[in-house]
Amino acid sequence: MKKVLALLLVLMLAVGMLAGCSTPSAETTEAAAETTAAVAGESDGTYRVAYIARAQADSFAAWLANAVMEEADKYDDITVDVFDGQANDDTENALIENAITNKYDAIIVQPNNGEAQRPYVEKAVAAGIVTITTNARISGIEGASSVDADPYLQAKVNADAAVEQIPQGANVVVLKGPPGNFHADARRESWENEFFAKRPDVKIVGEEIANWNKDEAMNYMETWVQANDKIDAIIAMNDNMAAGALEVIKDNPNFANILSYGVDGTAEAVLLIKDGKMTSTSLQSAYALAEALLSTSHKLLTGEETQIDIDIDCPLITIDNVDEFIEMHKKAGAIQ
Repeated sequence: MKKVLALLLVLMLAVGMLAGCSTPSAETTEAAAETTAAVAGESDGTYRVAYIARAQADSFAAWLANAVMEEADKYDDITVDVFDGQANDDTENALIENAITNKYDAIIVQPNNGEAQRPYVEKAVAAGIVTITTNARISGIEGASSVDADPYLQAKVNADAAVEQIPQGANVVVLKGPPGNFHADARRESWENEFFAKRPDVKIVGEEIANWNKDEAMNYMETWVQANDKIDAIIAMNDNMAAGALEVIKDNPNFANILSYGVDGTAEAVLLIKDGKMTSTSLQSAYALAEALLSTSHKLLTGEETQIDIDIDCPLITIDNVDEFIEMHKKAGAIQ
C-alpha cells in the first residue's frame, strides 16, 4: 500500500508539472497539497515521512527513491510518500514547503542544489519537523540530521587506481555534476588532488558539466570524439555520465581500449565493468543509504536520538570483485 501511495504521488506531480515551467503552477501546488492530505488521512497512527527526491530521471536518484520505499515496508509505524523534484530548484523547494504545510512528521531531502534548498530545510527545522538531508547532505544547519557518503573518498579510490592505469601522455575527458552540489564539487576536487596533481603529463581535452545526466554526457562525448582522434580515459563524477559517454563510442574501434571511471555502483555500471567496457566505480549503495535513512528517521521520530550524522562506505568496484556487486543487485531485483 505504501508503494502504491508513494508512486501515485510521484505520478500526479509529474503529470501536473509536465508543462514544465521552472516554477510550479498554483494548480500543481494545490493538487499536491490535496493529494498529500488525502494520504495523511489513511496513515493515522503512523509517522508520516516525506521523501523529496532530486530527480526520478536520474538513475541513482531513482535507485535511492525505490530503495527508500522498499525499506519503509519494514516499518509498521512509518509511511513514506515520495515526491519528484525533477532536477529543478523551484520544484523541489515548493515540495519542501508543501511537506511543511501538510505537517509531515519527518522530511528527507535529497537536494538538487544544496544552497538553493538550504533556506527551505531551515524552515522545516524551524517548524519542529524532523529533517534529514541526504546525497548530498547540507552541512551547517542546526537541528537537521544527515545520511550521506564521503564524495572525496568516492573519487579518491578511483583516482588512486587511475594514477597507475592511465598511460603516459594520455588525453582524458572529464564529466562533472551540477556546480554547487557538494558531491559534484568534492569529487572533482579529489580527482584534481589525487590524480591530476600527480600526473602532470595527462592532458584534459574536454571538460563539461553534464549534471549527472546520461544524455548530456552523450552530447559532449560526441563533440569530443569528433575533435580528438585519441581519448584514453573518461573521468566521470557519476556512473550515469560515464555510461552515456561509453554509449557514444561502443561501436568505434578507435576507442576500444578506453578507460572509464564513475561513482555510484549502479546496476548498469557493474554490468559495464563485467563486460570490460568500464574500468571502475565506487559504490554508493542506495540500499545502505535507504537502510540508514529509515533507521535514522525512526530513531529521531521516537526520541531515541536527537541528532544523527553518518556516512556509508565507498568500496572500489573493479573486474576483480564485480561479481559480488552484481549479486547484490540481483538480490534486490535490479538485475535479472
